[in-house]
Amino acid sequence: MVALTADHLLAAYAAGVFPMAETRADPDVFWVDPRRRGIIPLGGFHISRSLARTLRRERFRATADAAFDAVVAGCAAREETWINPVIQRLYGELHGLGHAHSLEVWEGTRLAGGVYGVALGGAFFGESMFSRAADASKVALAHLVDRLRRGGFTLFDTQFLTPHLASLGAIEISRGEYRRRLAKALEVQADWTRAGPPGPGQALVQRSAQTS
Repeated sequence: MVALTADHLLAAYAAGVFPMAETRADPDVFWVDPRRRGIIPLGGFHISRSLARTLRRERFRATADAAFDAVVAGCAAREETWINPVIQRLYGELHGLGHAHSLEVWEGTRLAGGVYGVALGGAFFGESMFSRAADASKVALAHLVDRLRRGGFTLFDTQFLTPHLASLGAIEISRGEYRRRLAKALEVQADWTRAGPPGPGQALVQRSAQTS
């Protein structure tokens, strides 16, 4: 059996599939190609009044790519996870190549939550997120969507639609529609670094109001 590499993962994402493991202890990885795909339209992310208040109060501080390995470890640190050591290694390699990124949320010096994923062309493939404090994952997603908008991304793939993501504006589309959007997004030259360091929540809320 040929060992998976970071290049294999990039080719898989470009083809519309992504890897998972059955459990943390399972050394095998399989490919997933959902019939229905979850995405967050970058102009349709919903910041509720309560989330806007949290962002304005600056309870949390956001960073980008400051603790990638810690974010992946946080996402894997749950009783049931599809992130096994093979997947952790591969995403670490993708991060080193500049294709995998994380958005961290800090409460003081404590990592309170975060999200990570893969960037390819104008597509961002959200992999997983975690939260150790109320609203931390929502704050992370708000900063991530803001960053993707400002970087010129056109597709934010969430893989599946959950009630939590739906409350934030995520929708579900068919496999065929996803492939069409993906093909267009891969032709775009987006830039993860264009937005610079994540700024204050107040400014994020204002930008969101202007694009909604």
